[in-house]
Amino acid sequence: MPAFSYTAIDQTGKKVSGSVIVRNKTEVYRELESRALIPVVVGDGGAGESAAKGGKGQSAAGAPRHTKLKRQELVLFTEELADLLDAGMNLERALKILQERQANVSIRSVAGCLREEIREGSRFSKALGVASPSFDELYCSLVAAGEASGSLPEILRRLVINLKQLFSLQRRTVGAMIYPLTVMLACVVLIFVFSTVLMPSLSEMMQKTGQDLPLVTDLLIRFTDFMAAWWWLLLGIMIAVGAGFRIAIATSAGREWWDGYKMRLPAFGPVILGRFYAQFCHTLSNLINNGVPLLNSLKLITRGTPNRYIRNHLDAVVLDVGEGSSLARAMEKTHAFPEQLVDRIAIGEQTGELGKSFSRAAAKYDEDLDVRIARLTTIVPNLMLVIVAAIVGVVAYAMINTIFGSMSGIRSR
Repeated sequence: MPAFSYTAIDQTGKKVSGSVIVRNKTEVYRELESRALIPVVVGDGGAGESAAKGGKGQSAAGAPRHTKLKRQELVLFTEELADLLDAGMNLERALKILQERQANVSIRSVAGCLREEIREGSRFSKALGVASPSFDELYCSLVAAGEASGSLPEILRRLVINLKQLFSLQRRTVGAMIYPLTVMLACVVLIFVFSTVLMPSLSEMMQKTGQDLPLVTDLLIRFTDFMAAWWWLLLGIMIAVGAGFRIAIATSAGREWWDGYKMRLPAFGPVILGRFYAQFCHTLSNLINNGVPLLNSLKLITRGTPNRYIRNHLDAVVLDVGEGSSLARAMEKTHAFPEQLVDRIAIGEQTGELGKSFSRAAAKYDEDLDVRIARLTTIVPNLMLVIVAAIVGVVAYAMINTIFGSMSGIRSR
């Protein structure tokens, strides 16, 4: 087994050095912990260490990497970690508790991998990308901002709120769409029965009476016949269009166009924008209030913004601020930020209370976001019901019109 050198701090606060013979670095930390020593530097153990690290996809002690977390698990992990850090524990100790006491296997695995990476000297924001793909670029960048500003618990709390908002939006939207989708499925069944069972009988009756089919009924029959004959072609076209769209937005120009277009979508665009403004203001408030320079704060937020359309505007803001422009003037120049937000920032710069201005703006955008989410989950299901009602109305009108036409033909005879 290799020998590892170390420098640590004992209980009296003095630095001590020495070496231990163990299998890997993880056991070095365990040995130092058993001696009540706080590790500062741990030297490599040579070739023996690499042999002990395990195979591909595993950390030094064999904990699996790249474990995927469900959204509920991601929220639970972030919330519990924030609670432990708020209680005064250091990061390594908090992760140890999650690893040993958390009932969820995936969370235990991620916490164990993170703990080992941190013991190896990695920053928490870097270790997140190794531990699980569920920690996206925005999550890792905000955690990096929290590390830089010393406000990691506050950043984690904000991430919990954002994740819960997104999960709530998805859950409320799916829940609100269940009834309209059920009605639409019934509508499809009605059209199928109408086209395959009722209409052939009604058409035969109309021919016997010498009456022509009503226009609406004739158009409906032609439509259903077309769908029955060419459904495979329409399905192929839809698949080709979908695949072409994904290929197009995978390019840099296509992704930027799509990210910008999403902002202009009816009902959904304001929600996306509102979420960004709330996140932007909360993050800058935390960073500035914790002493991080404005330019560094803007760079951290820019790196953590997945929307390329917004990121390009933030890059322009960072460039102008770096050249000496005020933040309000730089944001106004992009024409991508609301005038009210720019005015709040201008006042904060003039009074020297920029952090407080961002805090007030964040509270306002949180309220607006709640209203927009409630509006979205109300409008979309109602719109679906209107569409379904229109389809059912057309089918019902066609049936009634055909029946009355055949009855009129019978009377005339």
